[in-house]
Amino acid sequence: MEEEVMMQIGDTLVSLDLAERFFCCDLDTCKGQCCIDGDAGAPVTEAEVKEIEGALEVVSRHMLADGIIEVEKRGCSYIDSEGDLVTTIVDGRDCAFTCRGEGGVCLCAIEKARRLGETCVEKPISCALYPVRLTEYPTFTAVNYHRWSICRSAEEHGRKTGMRLYKFLEGPLTRRFGREWYEELVLACETYLEECGK
Repeated sequence: MEEEVMMQIGDTLVSLDLAERFFCCDLDTCKGQCCIDGDAGAPVTEAEVKEIEGALEVVSRHMLADGIIEVEKRGCSYIDSEGDLVTTIVDGRDCAFTCRGEGGVCLCAIEKARRLGETCVEKPISCALYPVRLTEYPTFTAVNYHRWSICRSAEEHGRKTGMRLYKFLEGPLTRRFGREWYEELVLACETYLEECGK
């Protein structure tokens, strides 16, 4: 089996998928299904949980009733079957912090509260980065693309608009790794694509 080639940027190893894949969320088609279709909550850090708890009063104004009840019972997070700290879910699949927008689109209540200026707390970085997932190792962080069938419309939309994954996630990647890291990623992706004639 051929070993996957990665781009090394600082203390991260980045999948070439970020350069090669086209991706741009198409909420009109997918309806934000990634917020409600899973078997566990979104990965969070202890610091993120504390921030969410501190903003819960305003965030809960936008949450669905079932989500509010679940958070009141169980708190904002739990440890899943793999031992990871994740956001609380409803009925074994829906993120408790989901809210509904126009046309039944699933949105993040935390993000909605932030955009309305009610809090400066941002949604978990794991959500902002999706479909990229991070895996932390002792000496480096792996940055990989997670393919999911519900995101097929985002891949198609990305191809139509010419939006590469690394460009689509400029904001979240910069938030997580910093501007200097992101600029190095852009250079690496552009060099790789030029060399491959893509």
